[in-house]
Amino acid sequence: MNDPEFWMDRFWRRTMKFRCLIPLFLLSAAAMGNDTVSAEMFTINNTWMMVAAFLVFVMHLGFAGLEAGMTQAKNTVNILYKNVAILCIGLLTYALMGFNLMYPGEEFAGAFFGFAGFGIGTDAAGLTSAYNSGYTYYTDFLFQAMFAATAATIVSGAVAERIKLGPFLWFSTAYVALIYPMVGMWKWGGGWLAELGFHDFAGSTLVHAVGGWAALVGAWMLGPRRDRYKKCGKPNSIGTHNFPLAFIGVFLLWLGWFGFNGGSVLSADPGGVSLVLVTTNLAAAAGVMGALTVSQLISKRYDLSMALNGALAGLVSITAGADVTSPVSAIVIGLIGGGLVVLGIKFFDRMKIDDPVSAVSVHLVCGVWGTLAVGIFGVADPAVLGYTLSFKAQLIGTLAAGAFCLVSSFLLFGAVKLIAGLRVTDEHEVMGLDLHEHGVQAYNGFPFTASN
Repeated sequence: MNDPEFWMDRFWRRTMKFRCLIPLFLLSAAAMGNDTVSAEMFTINNTWMMVAAFLVFVMHLGFAGLEAGMTQAKNTVNILYKNVAILCIGLLTYALMGFNLMYPGEEFAGAFFGFAGFGIGTDAAGLTSAYNSGYTYYTDFLFQAMFAATAATIVSGAVAERIKLGPFLWFSTAYVALIYPMVGMWKWGGGWLAELGFHDFAGSTLVHAVGGWAALVGAWMLGPRRDRYKKCGKPNSIGTHNFPLAFIGVFLLWLGWFGFNGGSVLSADPGGVSLVLVTTNLAAAAGVMGALTVSQLISKRYDLSMALNGALAGLVSITAGADVTSPVSAIVIGLIGGGLVVLGIKFFDRMKIDDPVSAVSVHLVCGVWGTLAVGIFGVADPAVLGYTLSFKAQLIGTLAAGAFCLVSSFLLFGAVKLIAGLRVTDEHEVMGLDLHEHGVQAYNGFPFTASN
């Protein structure tokens, strides 16, 4: 009776009854990571992960539609240009160095920094000693590379309509090439957070909050757009030229998130994938309801932009624990995330931090919440996971990533500002970045003014 293993087993069995009976096979994909799979399963795993990569690729179209729709028409070309450039920068820098920084190999296990060398090399079958069980080296690279540009895309929305294009792309290149893969390596590459027991399934912190911290720094350093705040300090609405486009963008992101989270199982195991897809979907729906409720209580209006942000808030919130959370807990996490995004938007407006697409509230606030929620709601078999979920580990990981990204963002933005400046002139902001930076308009013949 004094055997610790006896009491651990008894506690585990009893608590499972009260947590919606999450099946112990939900993490079976993790368990099979080092086991040889059949040829059929090998093919199915690779096929599913490549389909998931295609879905994540679609998310970049969603980001572009959301950002363009939620801002002014005179800056649409600039926003679309940034989104295509960021995607290509992310793919190329990740191929050259980011992938090896994030996954440096066993010799860097438990480290803060690791690098296995430039380039992508493997045999003709796409196999190496590390990629010979469930999927190929190329499949993993393709899937992970689609994540790489997301962090900089988050920043793009927060600094939209007043940042110089060239300096922004310089910042994005450095951030995606160095900061994102280094923080990712701490957990996903077997670094010190992995050894600590930190759990971030698909990136509430390692993708979304990493981008969110940089978005916060960039928006603060740039200052608000012209006429964004009245003399009394209250916010003045100056954006959202195309709600249908923003609506389509959000639903494309919702669709892409099935690949973002579902592919992160890293296998086609039905037990893992199906649960992840269910928790992801329920959290998104709950996020909408949470945002609608809190927004209506505060403003007494049914705000579509808050509903759209609520969906993204729920998705970001569940991303860290989609694999270790019950469906009921996913609803609670998404519901709270939806409420938090509304409160976050109101808070940053009070601080006069101008964020045209609410990227900081969605990705940073809800990314932090979703990561911490794993330590509250997460349930997993320690024998399968390899460690016990704890709020302490989640808090340490969240704070460490936040501190590193804040300092790095200040240094990178500061260096770019010193070299080339960050903000366009008042004249060019009034004119619109489409005409100033690109010499064209998104809507030919449209009569632009300072307010559209």
